[in-house]
Amino acid sequence: MLVLAFDTSSPAVTVALGAVEAAPEADQELGSAPESVKVLASRTEIAENRHGEQLAPLIDAVLAEAGVAVTDLAAIAVGVGPGPFTGLRVGVMTARAMSDALGIPAYGESSLHLIGIGAVGIATNARRKQVYWAVRRGAQFEAGPDIATPEDAAEQFATAGVRKVAGEGIALYPDAFAAFTSRADDRYPSAVKLIARVAGRVRDRAAGDDLAPLYLRRPDARVPGKPKAVTPS
Repeated sequence: MLVLAFDTSSPAVTVALGAVEAAPEADQELGSAPESVKVLASRTEIAENRHGEQLAPLIDAVLAEAGVAVTDLAAIAVGVGPGPFTGLRVGVMTARAMSDALGIPAYGESSLHLIGIGAVGIATNARRKQVYWAVRRGAQFEAGPDIATPEDAAEQFATAGVRKVAGEGIALYPDAFAAFTSRADDRYPSAVKLIARVAGRVRDRAAGDDLAPLYLRRPDARVPGKPKAVTPS
């Protein structure tokens, strides 16, 4: 069963295609694809705020590399955030459109599940000198996802007793996370990890999710109020 996975919640656009075996096997620890998942192709590019322009070509490139037609897909998987509004919405809306057009299920996972492995604190760029953060142990969140200053997120990590931190926030705010260890390759979400996350549901032929972006912050745009009068009443 072929699964197309992608995430646009970060500065990186990541796409992967995987084959999930029908045999029911327990998924391994997040961080590498289970033995019953074969990654056929993957691409990751830094978007530079061009998520909409980059996602479709990367999907085409991954399918072409694997020699797979879009009609061969059994499921779609997408990272639902948290992340900035425009980039995140590109991925979620693309997943919904492909699911509807192809008549196949689409599964959503928090993008913070797609960074780092094991017991880890995750900090990604929320802009405005804030980070999206969570504490994850294995496959589950122990705290978060939420939004906070880097210093407050670091305090949450210390309280939870995690020693490793992953995500773009480490590079953006090195002083705040200086007490933790990190890996340079754990900066952005991974579409390969996303396939591993949804493999069990694909094997079970589970119903798809009602996909919606996870923002954690209200948009800057507001419905305009009543215009001010410019003539005497």
